[in-house]
Amino acid sequence: MNKNDQSIKSFCDTEYGKLVRVALCEPRHIEIRDTINETQKKYAGEGIDTELAMHQHKQFSKALNEFGVDVIQLSPLPEHPEQVFTRDIAFTLGKTVFVAEMAQKIRFGEEEHLKTWLKDEKISYYNILGDKIEGGDIIIDGSNIYAGISDRTNQAAIDHLESLLPAYSILPISFPHKYLHLDCIFNILSPAHAILFKGAMNEFDEELLTSRYDCIFVSEEEQFTLGTNVLSIGDNTVFSLSVNKDVNRQMRDRGFNVVEIDISEIIKSGGSFRCCSMPILRERGI
Repeated sequence: MNKNDQSIKSFCDTEYGKLVRVALCEPRHIEIRDTINETQKKYAGEGIDTELAMHQHKQFSKALNEFGVDVIQLSPLPEHPEQVFTRDIAFTLGKTVFVAEMAQKIRFGEEEHLKTWLKDEKISYYNILGDKIEGGDIIIDGSNIYAGISDRTNQAAIDHLESLLPAYSILPISFPHKYLHLDCIFNILSPAHAILFKGAMNEFDEELLTSRYDCIFVSEEEQFTLGTNVLSIGDNTVFSLSVNKDVNRQMRDRGFNVVEIDISEIIKSGGSFRCCSMPILRERGI
């Protein structure tokens, strides 16, 4: 995929190829309506300051624009308080956007809104129906797909994906439901680097990942503040929360440009930069 090829509307083959176009959705209706993850349980009594969340999200969107990323803003709907987490609604593999089937009732319908936009844009998509799957559990690196088996994504969905993508090697990774999605315990930064929270997956999977990547290990404290849930936008540039000081230091030590943006109000609902962004188009990563 060449950045000058205007005929290609959607493409992703890694988590770190230069980000060209991404879908966001402002948190206009964000609230903890149902507690559907451990982070929300902590902040349920406190609630979320919508005005502050909106301001932080605008800063995130503005920063992406400043790095040359084309930011698409999906329309926020009042019946979808979790819609800011666009990553879970779909994921792009190759030239196809795979629209997910959401696991939580409160999120039902977000997929239909995205499909309408994709149709309007004439972007190819495939709707995975009948099996639970969310984009936060899908991490891609070339021909390798790491697929979380969680409360949000089941084995049947992975089998479905495998039947559609015979050229890819798919590694299912199981972990306790309290960690929500795979990208809350693991993420890939480059062909050589990844971020990992040790002890959340089985020993075999952990050993395989640490053999493939120079892993930045995340503490329990910074896992809770979503230290793995960074967004790579290409050219070794990564968006990360300023509160995750050790993760940020380790990334900088490895030569990454760490862009610190405060979206601390949004993460009270259980997602950070990767959760809040659904890449539609990246330049080829490897």
